[in-house]
Amino acid sequence: MGKVTGFKEFERQDEAYEPVKDRVKNYNEFTLPLSKAEEERQGSRCMDCGIPFCHSGCPLGNLIPDFNHMVHQGEWQKASWLLHSTNNFPEFTGRLCPAPCEKSCVLGIIEDPVAIEDIEKHIVERAFKEGWIKPQPPKTRTGKTIAIVGSGPAGLAAAQQLNRAGHTVTVFERDDAIGGLLRYGIPNFKMEKGIIDRRVAILEAEGITFKTNVNVGVNYDVKDLKAFDSVVLCGGATERRSLPTPGADADGVVQAMDFLTQQTKVVFGQTIEDQVLATDKNVIVIGGGDTGSDCVGTSNRQGAKSVVNFEIMPKPPGHRSPSTPWPFWPLQLKTSSSHQEGVERNWLINTKEFIKDENGKLTALKTVNVEWKMVPGERPQLIEIAGTEKTWPCDLALLALGFTGPESTLADKLGIQKDARSNYKAEYGKYQTNVPHIFTAGDMRRGQSLIVWAISEGREAARQVDIYLMGKSNLPSKDMTGDLVAM
Repeated sequence: MGKVTGFKEFERQDEAYEPVKDRVKNYNEFTLPLSKAEEERQGSRCMDCGIPFCHSGCPLGNLIPDFNHMVHQGEWQKASWLLHSTNNFPEFTGRLCPAPCEKSCVLGIIEDPVAIEDIEKHIVERAFKEGWIKPQPPKTRTGKTIAIVGSGPAGLAAAQQLNRAGHTVTVFERDDAIGGLLRYGIPNFKMEKGIIDRRVAILEAEGITFKTNVNVGVNYDVKDLKAFDSVVLCGGATERRSLPTPGADADGVVQAMDFLTQQTKVVFGQTIEDQVLATDKNVIVIGGGDTGSDCVGTSNRQGAKSVVNFEIMPKPPGHRSPSTPWPFWPLQLKTSSSHQEGVERNWLINTKEFIKDENGKLTALKTVNVEWKMVPGERPQLIEIAGTEKTWPCDLALLALGFTGPESTLADKLGIQKDARSNYKAEYGKYQTNVPHIFTAGDMRRGQSLIVWAISEGREAARQVDIYLMGKSNLPSKDMTGDLVAM
């Protein structure tokens, strides 16, 4: 696909960033897009590789060589149609997905891979700009009603697909605005929330009803769900992992998601009493994933005195590890734009104690360096290295340790079985719980995962609900050949 010799002629070009000194002054997106001509050259780099492993890397099964080829030819509207045929929300994935497709790109074996994620983002942004993305309400209604619980990417994808099938869909969101983790868990500098609002406006125009401040099982009786022909639970994995360390109850030890959510709400004019702020503080972020990176970026924007990051795992290599060969997801060091804004990163370090003063306020952390002992057939053992204890000044410790699974209350009230990891139990590919008319998808079913998996599961679950209600479905599946519904 693309230009036959394009991968030889053109080097990979990524979006540039605004200078650090400018972008940390606000919470706006700071990428500088490439020109239309350069984006088309990037599409030209897509090889005629025969077997596009990018397909297997993408949980959505995006038609990557096809939309790259359209971009190469300047056929942007066709590229948008192809992109939307498998992905309801490329404006989300084009900003937030870690791009497993690029890690399995054939060109990536010998050169920098095709800039798939950036191309995806610019296809959808051009489509919005040109007015190609318009509401497409179904021509007929089935008379069936469906409740979607949760308005994150899985819930929104399921809602749009089921609405396209002609069902009447109501989405319940417990927060005050639609988007789930996308709304308040993702900093505005990674995705401005107008990106969500413009898509929700499309969904509303297509006939989907959204109800906010509705917490099913709390201020909405689960018995009222019986009014719907089917229910899809897409509430996410929201149980945060804690750190069982002495002193963890100190004033100043804060869950990362609370810190991030507060700041995003403040950006949109809400007043947060006793907001957790990093201003003029020594901040330590515990956890080296994306949420930890988001805490680093937010702390710098709030004017932290210093920002330090702890990770208990070894520092990944700068290049793909032999243990994760192509086309698998690589074990490889990731340096985000937030890391580039200023942070001291530390690996193989474990927090032993949170030190607090007589008033219970956090003042420091005690740590020890560690190593992992690997024994074949056994779980890795964490070994502390004697003589490496250290005390770090710290006024704010942010716990970015991930999530253990979904909240169990709703499952208990609905009589839904859970698996060994506390996820709502439903077979992959079927998405149906032990309560026949209730389905589940996304992080609530599979545990904490990627945005592309959430959208994929929402789409696939919608097809299974449609089959359950109607006996068959014309909704597309990534595992089938059939008509694709665009935009």
